[in-house]
Amino acid sequence: MWIVILNRLRFKKASREWPVILGGWLILAGWMALGFLVRAGYAQEPGRPVYVNPVIPGDHPDPTLTRVGAYYYTSGSSFNVTPRIYRSTDLVHWEIVGRPVSASWSLYGDVPAGGVWGGHMVYYQGLYWHFFGRGTGDRAMYFVTAHRPEGPWGMPVRMNVPPGIPGLGVDNSIFIDEDGRWFLLSKNGPQNNYIVELGPDGQPAGVVYDLTWINPDSAGNPYGWAEGPVMWKYQGYYYYSFAQHLVGNQYVMRSDTLSDDPADWEGPRLLFETVPDRYQRVFRNPNHCSPAVTADDGTHWMICHAYDQSGPGEEWRALGRQGLLVEVRYEEGWPVARFPTTEPVEGPALPSSGIPWAVPRSDFFDRSRLAVHWSLLGYTPEETYDLTERPGWLRLTPKGGRTFPPTPGRNTVLQAAAERAYSLMTRVDFDPATTSDEAGLWIINGPETLQARLCVTRSSEGERVVAFRFDTLAHSTPLPSEEPVWLKLEREGHELTASFSLDGASWAPVAEKVNVARLDREQPASESGYDFNAFTGNQQGLYVLGNTPAYFDLYIYRDAYSRIPAQHPTNYNGVITSRNGLPAHANYLAGIHDGEWAMYAGVEFGAPGSDYSRIPRQVVVTASSATGGGVVEVWVDALDTGQKIAEVPIKSTGSWDVYQDFTAEVVPVSGRHDVFLRFRGNPTETLFRIRSLLFEGQLTETATGPGAAVRPLLVTHYPNPVRDDVTFLVSLPRTGPVRLVLYNALGQQVATLIDAVRPAGRYPLRFTIKHLSPGLYFYQLTTKDQVVTGQLIVISR
Repeated sequence: MWIVILNRLRFKKASREWPVILGGWLILAGWMALGFLVRAGYAQEPGRPVYVNPVIPGDHPDPTLTRVGAYYYTSGSSFNVTPRIYRSTDLVHWEIVGRPVSASWSLYGDVPAGGVWGGHMVYYQGLYWHFFGRGTGDRAMYFVTAHRPEGPWGMPVRMNVPPGIPGLGVDNSIFIDEDGRWFLLSKNGPQNNYIVELGPDGQPAGVVYDLTWINPDSAGNPYGWAEGPVMWKYQGYYYYSFAQHLVGNQYVMRSDTLSDDPADWEGPRLLFETVPDRYQRVFRNPNHCSPAVTADDGTHWMICHAYDQSGPGEEWRALGRQGLLVEVRYEEGWPVARFPTTEPVEGPALPSSGIPWAVPRSDFFDRSRLAVHWSLLGYTPEETYDLTERPGWLRLTPKGGRTFPPTPGRNTVLQAAAERAYSLMTRVDFDPATTSDEAGLWIINGPETLQARLCVTRSSEGERVVAFRFDTLAHSTPLPSEEPVWLKLEREGHELTASFSLDGASWAPVAEKVNVARLDREQPASESGYDFNAFTGNQQGLYVLGNTPAYFDLYIYRDAYSRIPAQHPTNYNGVITSRNGLPAHANYLAGIHDGEWAMYAGVEFGAPGSDYSRIPRQVVVTASSATGGGVVEVWVDALDTGQKIAEVPIKSTGSWDVYQDFTAEVVPVSGRHDVFLRFRGNPTETLFRIRSLLFEGQLTETATGPGAAVRPLLVTHYPNPVRDDVTFLVSLPRTGPVRLVLYNALGQQVATLIDAVRPAGRYPLRFTIKHLSPGLYFYQLTTKDQVVTGQLIVISR
């Protein structure tokens, strides 16, 4: 509660970094009285956890919500991407547990914005049922069944259409009454609303309630499409709720009897509370809400979707319609939903069971089947991907596709492009035959017309290269060998940096700070080629294109050893971020006070024994302070109930605009963790700003991949001949002093490129040689044990 008071007492303009003095005294009084702050993290902690929406970041449109025992489940539309079932115990932390519709279903299709529209999982008569609509072709309703939410799920069964109804439509949901009867809430066109009773086999059987009077066509459809209908029951009332359209208002009506007589129903009326600043908020059009559920602590909740409409030009709208957790209260028997904000709010007092935040997951492909957090794009036969042919590697084989005509095919595994900052990484073994063959990392928009991709391919000259491509932009760098290659895409806001490595430790740039804002913003149909860019949301993952299969060793979503931009936390309390007040150009986390915190989800520290086995040695916090500074506590998994792995002292830098690196040793950790930063210092002043977080580490001795064992001293360089920059590929058998010197044809030393102690391993060293005249040069690489020489040809620019 005191944290909420602090947020409201801060100045809301540029001066927000300085708390109102009275607010500071209130905070101090609150600490003395309570002895602790309201804390977030996993809900083994006392009280109600603090969270910031979206709780399901990335595209999660048309959400539904079902409670079965101690678990809550949500699903929704996925379109051309195969759907996911999420599970939670606290409604804040969600994990994907099932893929109810197989991409190998022959009717799945492969059309952008096609696939699955809507999706509702319920438990009925000892089975789990998942009902969904098919977005293309017949636009019919189907269901699948399973004995567990994890599956295996059966193949889809088409639902029959009762006589007199023009069809069952899409974006539908299920309601189970207290007497055991169950119903499909059907929507097919603006004026066709029906409640259809189902039999024990899931097919329509029994009464059909005709609610077409809700939205009569003769009146011009006053509620738009009156779409995405849901229903729930609370204290004797049936509540029927629907959305005006995909960005319109959400309405609710009620009745004490299940009937299609308009006289029995009250409403419709608006579901959300009225807020004066609605059109200044990030989530200004929440709708397509799920049924409301009642938690064990007596609070009431629903999941809704909304676009992120922050910044000029709604610059993050193409993240899709994200999943928001919204509290509901009942006033005189009517549900009123809290209007969503990007400020911290309290969640239900429920146990989280250690579920991490619902961002994309890393994967080392050490299973025999594809993990459920991956989705496939369009119809995908099972033989086109495999994890058993080469244990520890995912094989993707191109299949027929429409994304890049006239090329033969593509194949991809995907997760939602959920955040504004991350560092994607993979290691790919791929022998492209032609320029049309590609394999690597990509971020793809919903219409499947625009991609940012970092890949291994062939140049027009036949060289194997690593290439970065976006829109009309293309950069490439020759590869010196046919060995597997590490690829990394780092996102900070609208900018992407692409790099590659031969050992996963030392990286060479391919393209730096490329603006990819077109991926993130709304686009009219004339630009996107199919509907608008925001409708289905961006996805990111691994892909292969052309005719040749590719093998992927691992996938990392947020690398601990790459820079983590501080202004884009996943969850936070009290601070000012890129989503709740920072100017668009700001590249720091601001408004930091004692007791506040920021969380960065899904940070991967490396898996012991894998090809990415790392141990963090220290953490580097880049910060500025015009006051006395303070301390950054670094926790993993949760505050207080997790593990504190470091404390980083931050001293004054003399100015908010002067940044320095502050370091501390780290308690070694491995695997994937949500990383929390908690801030300590003088409670009456702003402590510091933070620009970035970075862990520094090294390969462990248990690594089985590159770096675990090295060849004798080797060196080569590329390109050859050279114009501007040259990269030396060095393989060192042991850590020690390394000296690399360049001589001209007369034997005169012209440059010392490196003279330093370097670790053992294989990595590239890149240098600029623009100052050298064209001609023949020689290089000499000297270590403690060996000397290697070679020649270098510089050509005119």
